[in-house]
Amino acid sequence: MYRFAVSLLLMVSVSASVVADQTNERLDTLFGLLHETENPRVGEQVTRQIWTIWREVDNGNADTLMDKGIRDMRLQRYDQALITFNKVVEIAPTYAEGWNKRATLLFLMDDFVGSVADIKRTLALEPRHFGAWSGLGLIYTRLDNDAAALRAFEQALEVNPHLPGARHNVENIKKRQQEKLI
Repeated sequence: MYRFAVSLLLMVSVSASVVADQTNERLDTLFGLLHETENPRVGEQVTRQIWTIWREVDNGNADTLMDKGIRDMRLQRYDQALITFNKVVEIAPTYAEGWNKRATLLFLMDDFVGSVADIKRTLALEPRHFGAWSGLGLIYTRLDNDAAALRAFEQALEVNPHLPGARHNVENIKKRQQEKLI
């Protein structure tokens, strides 16, 4: 099964595609493979491939701005990154990963209301965005809303069962809930 999965993954990654981002036709196959495989290495490879596709955008300006925004975010130049990601969502409003990156930045800036709004926009464009679901779980965890956090992390795992961080968060929340009952 592992060899078949890797072969399929390679075929999907080199197949021609008309559109990048969350509308890419390769995603359906990759999401199917996520649910078919029990091999964690294959799950990790497929997850990386999905992230790569989500990051692609058929807009040169948006692509350049995404690179800049990500670099600024990594360097903790949050104000500059916000200006950049604002431009991304303005010039590419149907590009889910632009909204997701801005949601991540807003989370880092402790703007949970803004982050949730951008996550909702991301999920409206790409309901399978397990990164957005996980981010929503992290926000609700920070807000001490275990019930909402649990639902978000479980949704992330429903979409992608190969997310060790989300699985760990689910286990921690359930453990806290059990301790509250005792």
